Amino acid sequence: MPTRDSAPIGAPCWADLWTSDVEGSRRFYSELFGWEAQEPSPEFGGYFMFTRDGMPVAGGMGDMDDMAADYTWKIFLNTDDIIRTLGEAEAHGGQVMSSAMPVADLGTNAVLVDPTGATLGTWQPATFPGFTVLNEHGTPSWFELLTRDHASAIDFYRSVFQWDINAVGDTDEFRYSTMRDPGGDGELAGIGDASAFLPEGVPSHWSIYWEADDVDVIVAKATQLGGTVVRKPEDTPYGRLAVVTDPAGAQFKLRRSPS
Repeated sequence: MPTRDSAPIGAPCWADLWTSDVEGSRRFYSELFGWEAQEPSPEFGGYFMFTRDGMPVAGGMGDMDDMAADYTWKIFLNTDDIIRTLGEAEAHGGQVMSSAMPVADLGTNAVLVDPTGATLGTWQPATFPGFTVLNEHGTPSWFELLTRDHASAIDFYRSVFQWDINAVGDTDEFRYSTMRDPGGDGELAGIGDASAFLPEGVPSHWSIYWEADDVDVIVAKATQLGGTVVRKPEDTPYGRLAVVTDPAGAQFKLRRSPS
């Protein structure tokens, strides 16, 4: 599914970076993936977009007034009724951190925390559907929630975002579930039980994987540009994977999808 007009309801549809190092991040990701960093928009508090071949691929923003950035990539899930989604989120143990806010004629966003402690955004599109190209070099490849409470996460995303859940593994050694594409075109995101390996102090969190034609080359380039390798490239049944951070410390993942 390399291109789409819009994301299915409940599926990841956008990602943005919150960083205090705006200019450094704009340079880093542009050089790493060949993205084009668009100019920050004063109308939207300095928010800017990264594009690839003219298509929006991700967003970014700096500190917000007296709120310092947390150096994270945030995932947004698509909704067709953001008010209903926020109500369902609270009813199922979530917490609304930023209520529904229209963004010109583009759509409406909000930020919440799920019952397991993971922060995420939700987006009701109007004229802007989010990213429309996936699984090509420098575009989103996979989205994953690592949580200490797998059962609660499953209930939340099934109830609030209408996920059709597929259990890939259900043992203490490997407990992982995925969101099935309602259109029948594979799977769109995953929820992994990380209770056995998340370090103390690291909360449940969403991650984005960026597709890379050659993971090893991108990892080497990231280090040359000042990034740090968190997990070296390795072959898995789900492709060749690696974990790195940008120079400011924002973590992201890389994936070369299986052939």
